[in-house]
Amino acid sequence: QVQLAESGGGLVQTGGPLRLSCAASASMFSIFDMGWYRQAPGKQRELVAAITSGGSTNYVDSVKGRFTISRDNAKKTVYLQMNSLKPEDTAVYYCNAKKRGFGMDYWGKGTLVTVSS
Repeated sequence: QVQLAESGGGLVQTGGPLRLSCAASASMFSIFDMGWYRQAPGKQRELVAAITSGGSTNYVDSVKGRFTISRDNAKKTVYLQMNSLKPEDTAVYYCNAKKRGFGMDYWGKGTLVTVSS
């Protein structure tokens, strides 16, 4: 079982930055593909950014050029640097760890990001 703990959420003004962190309990953190998802009120959860075990990244179009996902395998932590935040980025952000083909799929409890206009 892998436990994920998000931190760094909060209230920020439009245009401001925020950095989310997700600390994992997994002893073999480096084998997991990691992702940040978000869910806004009344909307479905969506993938925001992902980083594979090999370091490849991908982003949803709405955050490209503003958000950066990174990982530190030594610290067992994945980050989401969010810049130029917009009110539509307001959501609960969830961390996910996945190892495809092994039935491993874990979620954190989420951290709330609120962007004021």
